[in-house]
Amino acid sequence: MDLKTRAYVLLTASVGLAIAAYALWHWQSADPVRFACYVLLALLASRMRVELPGINGTMSVTFLFILIGILELSLPETIIVGCAATLVQCFWKVRNRPKPIQVIFNVFSMMATAIGVSFWTYQHSAQLFHGKTSLMLVGAAFAYFLFNTIPVAIVISMTEHKSVRAIWAECYFWSLPYYLVGAGIAGLVNFVNQKIGWHTSLLVLPVVYWIYRSYRLYLGRLEDEKRHVEEMASLHLRTIEALALAIEAKDHTTHDHLQRVRIYAVEIGKELGLTEQEIEALRAAALLHDIGKLAVPEHIINKPGRLTPEEFEKMKIHPLVGAEILERVSFPYPVVPIVLAHHEKWDGSGYPFGLKGEEIPIGARILSAVDCLDALASHRQYRRALPLGEAMKEVARLSGKEFDPAVVDVLIRRYVELERMALSQSPQKGLTTDMVIARGEAPATGFEKAKASMQDPNDSGFLSAIAAARQEAHTLFELSHELGSSLALAETLSLLGVRLQKLVPYDTIAVYIVRDRQLVPEFVSGDNFRLFGSTDIPLGEGLSGWVAQHCRPILNGNPSVEPSYFKDPGQSNTLRSALAVPLKGMNGVVGVLSLYKADLDAFTRDHLRILLAISSKVGLAMDNALKYQQAETSATTDYLTNLPNARSLFLHLDCELARCKRTRTSLALLVCDLDGFKQVNDRFGHLEGNKVLRQFAQALKASCREYDYVARMGGDEFVVVMPGMRRDAIQEKIVQITTLANEIGREVCGESFLSVSVGSTIYGEDGTDAEQLLSEADRRMYMVKQVHHDRDKVVTVPRSSSMRATIN
Repeated sequence: MDLKTRAYVLLTASVGLAIAAYALWHWQSADPVRFACYVLLALLASRMRVELPGINGTMSVTFLFILIGILELSLPETIIVGCAATLVQCFWKVRNRPKPIQVIFNVFSMMATAIGVSFWTYQHSAQLFHGKTSLMLVGAAFAYFLFNTIPVAIVISMTEHKSVRAIWAECYFWSLPYYLVGAGIAGLVNFVNQKIGWHTSLLVLPVVYWIYRSYRLYLGRLEDEKRHVEEMASLHLRTIEALALAIEAKDHTTHDHLQRVRIYAVEIGKELGLTEQEIEALRAAALLHDIGKLAVPEHIINKPGRLTPEEFEKMKIHPLVGAEILERVSFPYPVVPIVLAHHEKWDGSGYPFGLKGEEIPIGARILSAVDCLDALASHRQYRRALPLGEAMKEVARLSGKEFDPAVVDVLIRRYVELERMALSQSPQKGLTTDMVIARGEAPATGFEKAKASMQDPNDSGFLSAIAAARQEAHTLFELSHELGSSLALAETLSLLGVRLQKLVPYDTIAVYIVRDRQLVPEFVSGDNFRLFGSTDIPLGEGLSGWVAQHCRPILNGNPSVEPSYFKDPGQSNTLRSALAVPLKGMNGVVGVLSLYKADLDAFTRDHLRILLAISSKVGLAMDNALKYQQAETSATTDYLTNLPNARSLFLHLDCELARCKRTRTSLALLVCDLDGFKQVNDRFGHLEGNKVLRQFAQALKASCREYDYVARMGGDEFVVVMPGMRRDAIQEKIVQITTLANEIGREVCGESFLSVSVGSTIYGEDGTDAEQLLSEADRRMYMVKQVHHDRDKVVTVPRSSSMRATIN
């Protein structure tokens, strides 16, 4: 007990002692024999005690004799009966003898005071209850109940720092009906005594025993329920710890981290006055807050350096994934909000939702500060640990920015003490991940077989082995030299296929390019080229998709897992071995090189070594070829509409005109200019204008024949080259293009003010070279545009006086 509690005990004991002294000073006893019998019965009944649930204390049925004493004995006699029974209860067959101050509290603070108040209540409530003995006795029993239970609840509250009301309601209030039943029994005994004599009181002992047994049965049931709840809570906690071990298996830096964070967080939560449910939620969240890292690749979690923006984006999903996992557990306390928000920051700069200040759950605020302190003071892959004092200074510096100042203040005061508590905890045994298992002969599909790359030098064929090694070195040199000499992707891959056949025999070769998170077959050659050349492979799917996603090679994999086989099940047994390696460029994996063979386990580790030796050179050559291809495409392609640009148009038109000259065939050329496009930009903005251009370009190209050529000259002007088009079909095409422009205007802008002006020329009739044809078509297009402008021009006429008069 602290000084405050001792003072309370001594004060209440003084009150009880004063009541007892006053009563004994005015001693009176009408029937000493009856008094002696009641004392003896009370002492016997005091042995019939039960353990109180939730606290270290007992309760007996002595209260029944106190109530009988209030009815039939004097105040001093009743106090002696109660105090004597209490003393016996304190010392007779107890496991732990009470301290003197506890005895004083039980005898005087509780018993003497409760008897005095209940005796006074009975004597002075006659007027209130109009002399009805039964009601007076109930009032006395209620007063005895209050003054016998509230003082001890106050002491427990002082020592355990809990709410008085909560302790009293949980540990004592349930016993009120028994006091009221005891009042009824005492009234019945008093009635019988008045009719027959007090000797019948001796028969009350069996009744007392019945009450005692009912107490025991009731409390036994409560104890069983309590034990069941504790077992379920223990099971719950062990489940939480098992989930925490799952996190440890993924990230070995969290082995001691979780336990330390739990101790820090729970103690700070108690200091800040969190409720019991909030403390339990914080305890579980401290162990499980990183469970979402199960969805983060290990190479990101254990990366020995700073994360890239893409890696950090992947890391940021772990609070959301952790919350989704724990939602399925249905915790009886709010664990999920803490896990979801444990990376939010006080100033709102955290993730995933950018909560700030007290919008962040208090448990998450505690956990984020504690987690940061422990992380700074622990060794990580990307930096060494800071001394605990320096780590605390860093957390204090971020107070009010990233962390709740109230939480940081508690950490500053108690971090040394909390660290001692964490170090005093016995370390938990981690998962067994480094044991060698002796049993188990082979996996169901057998082991990967490695074939020797060279024969034994003592063998008669060692000269051929030496020659093969020299041939391999020569071929690798030639291949490396040739891969860097060409920027044409098709030429580079074709050369690779030819040279590689000499080093690693295969039946089919496939080189895939990574585009839009899919592997696109760029070069396929061999027996099954149609099978592998017709299907794109999503990253992560099939053998090649796995290699691209994980950037790791596969030796003698099963080709039938490739998505191509799902489209052609009949090919499932054609190929039985696959060797695939990732091809890395300047910015990561650009593709996958896959070799397939019909024989089982056809590829050796030497084959894998050769592919790994050239994979970086092939990857860089492919990367350069793709960049060159992209640059070449962008030089001849309009970036907005993906149509050929003006440069590409002139090259194509010159080729077409040369062909027309040789074959004496016709060619029509249309120049199209959108009418009303400036109005689109002015009224709806340039983004909507760009949308109009893209949709018109797509519609124009879709409306033409496969061998027609559609290009964008610039701005809102388009050119269509149509080989073999007759003059009588041109007008029909112009009407179709005009209809397309009107429909796109309505679709994008909601109004029908977009149109098109088209000028046309025919090779041979209007010119023989590109410049003549384009110039004449452009002139005719502007003539049509002028006609459209004059037709659509609105002339505003001022109202005449006569018209105004008519209107008036």
